[in-house]
Amino acid sequence: MDEKLWAYEDFVEGIVIELATKTVSKEEIVEFASEFDAQPMHLDEEAGKASILGGLSASGWHTSAMFMRMLCDGFLLHSTSQGSPGITELKWRKPVLAGDTLTGCSEVLSKREMRSRPGIGLVTFRHSVSNQRGETVLEMENPIMFALRRASAKETAA
Repeated sequence: MDEKLWAYEDFVEGIVIELATKTVSKEEIVEFASEFDAQPMHLDEEAGKASILGGLSASGWHTSAMFMRMLCDGFLLHSTSQGSPGITELKWRKPVLAGDTLTGCSEVLSKREMRSRPGIGLVTFRHSVSNQRGETVLEMENPIMFALRRASAKETAA
């Protein structure tokens, strides 16, 4: 089975790419928080219930990391990605609670070839992650660099 290899040319403004689904467990929330964001609402169910989050919740950074996995599985690992120069905007809209199932999508906002790096194009995305209730839990906008397919063909011919 041939899997599509996404190159710069494949990204068209307005296209929406669906990402993988992820169910979040209590254990992984606590494990991530124990190492990276040891605030009580991320470590203890009772502390989470007593907080404004309403239950044991994933750290925003954990939510971002889970999104990154969803993005990788969705298309990034099957692309000519050369990395990203950064994040333009990141918002955590709602808490991610133990047992939530997350879905996401990435929309192409714009694209351009880079003058400073021939053979590389910059694609700007708006990413969105929602829970099983349809509530948006994460919004992010960022550019990602992709090799051009035609640049790879030129290199192969040389």
